[in-house]
Amino acid sequence: MLNEAQAHAKLAELLAVPGESECVEWKSAEDDFNFEKLGKYFSALWNEANLKGKDSSWLVLGVRNDKTVCGCRWKQQRPELDNLKQGISEHTTFSHTFMEIYEVSTPEGRVVLFQIPPAPHGIPIAWKSFWYVRNGESLVGLTIDKLDRIRSQVRNDWSGAVIPEATLNDLAPQAILKAREQYSIKHPKHAEEAKTWDNATFLNKAKVLKQGKITRAALLLLGREESGSLTGRSQLIISWIIQDSSGKPLDYQHFGIPFILAVGQVLGNIRNLTYRYLPNESLFPQEISTYDSYVIREALHNSIAHQDYTLNGKINVVEKPDELLFANAGSFLPGSVEAVVERDAPSEEYRNPCLAEAMVNLNMIDTIGSGIKKMFETQRGRFFPLPEYDLNDSSRVEVKIFGKVLNPNYTALLRERPDLDLPTVMLLDMVQKGKHISLEAAHRLRALHLVEGRYPHLFISSLVAIAIDQRAEYIRKRAFDDAHYEQLILSYLEEYSSATRDDFRALLFDKLSDVLTASQKEHKLHNLLHGLKRKGKVFNSRGRKFARWELSPETITYSSESIVNNYK
Repeated sequence: MLNEAQAHAKLAELLAVPGESECVEWKSAEDDFNFEKLGKYFSALWNEANLKGKDSSWLVLGVRNDKTVCGCRWKQQRPELDNLKQGISEHTTFSHTFMEIYEVSTPEGRVVLFQIPPAPHGIPIAWKSFWYVRNGESLVGLTIDKLDRIRSQVRNDWSGAVIPEATLNDLAPQAILKAREQYSIKHPKHAEEAKTWDNATFLNKAKVLKQGKITRAALLLLGREESGSLTGRSQLIISWIIQDSSGKPLDYQHFGIPFILAVGQVLGNIRNLTYRYLPNESLFPQEISTYDSYVIREALHNSIAHQDYTLNGKINVVEKPDELLFANAGSFLPGSVEAVVERDAPSEEYRNPCLAEAMVNLNMIDTIGSGIKKMFETQRGRFFPLPEYDLNDSSRVEVKIFGKVLNPNYTALLRERPDLDLPTVMLLDMVQKGKHISLEAAHRLRALHLVEGRYPHLFISSLVAIAIDQRAEYIRKRAFDDAHYEQLILSYLEEYSSATRDDFRALLFDKLSDVLTASQKEHKLHNLLHGLKRKGKVFNSRGRKFARWELSPETITYSSESIVNNYK
């Protein structure tokens, strides 16, 4: 993801490229620039980036075709832009969507840049079942020759390459024993027969070898550490790093091949302590391990199976207080985690088919396509937050596993509503983490009485809060009505005669809803003061720059009469 300076630099870089590019679309984007047109351009730019071998295409709004910046007034509120990501994914192949949106301020006005990844290898991306490409400045249907070029792309399976100089002596005996053990668990019908196979026969049956020849996959999973150089890569490493709450490293250790043994060594370092929390209306704590062993293993095995080894990067396992972070090199080929979970079917494309098939046979990963969903279901069954995928970097995948309850309301809801489907639980999980969800998703949760609050600042419904006796927290999030805050302001002025805006901030900000941001609280205070001013109850005695608020004479008179009457 680009920071502000990098986004400015990217715009300058795109403007500086001479001539036209099939992977950059310039649009002045007047107010009527519509969603349908946007989807067609995305389809074309996904496919063009694939055909041209680019890391990204760009749709730039607020710049004319002659590359003069004119500014863009379309969807000026950030939530409106963010809603597009989910909306676009609902009408594309495999729920494909763009990577990121950047807003750049220029002297001529705001410019919006959409960063668009290439279509996956061998798979053109359609918008509403129709493929598009660029033809000069026009959008046209994907031509037969371009369709054939994309579909004929065959990804080279790095892991399946045979290494002629390698022999069975390059494999670690203890790793082969572990592989036999796991194969018998995965294939119990062949367990007895497998005992009679020699190593070459066994490894052929497990699809680790190719007709008796050593593959890179065989060396990754079972190879002696000193044989790793035969793969042509030097970074065949899993790094375990433990950090404190500020991110400061406390300890680390590196584990090389064979990965079938390294996984157990890494897991042995992770502190999987007992976690205790109080369920609803219970005097006795619930005891559960911080992390589920299946979830840890699946996340680490997925990192091994889907690593892009051509990038020569490491696999990292970072242990922080109450969370684990798994990271591997390479893009997330399915494009969307939501699509993988909802589809729950094997993908049409794998980065390392030979390695993945071998890992399935050796009981390291589930049948291809179902492991990620099972991770989500396992966390849901523990009433813990769901795994969190960070796919913003197209060359890296990060998965965060949480080891504690973040929001008791969410946990209570899962306990009371086991009927909720996983896509709905995923949306609720985003709400509890303060993540953005689409307006349509918010309407869906609200219709089920699961969330409250003004979009996009949602929180778990009061029904759940009350059910788990979290009424005080709910009241803080819901906040009082305006009359309550107005009375606090008037009472303050009665006591101290006058007040500045800073005085009112100190009085009110900790009482306003926790859902509101700092700027929204400022806006709320402004509305309260000017609302009282319109009602003739207060006035500003010092002007805008040095504002000091006081009670109006009428209000003072009314308050004095009330005191006298009460005394009588």
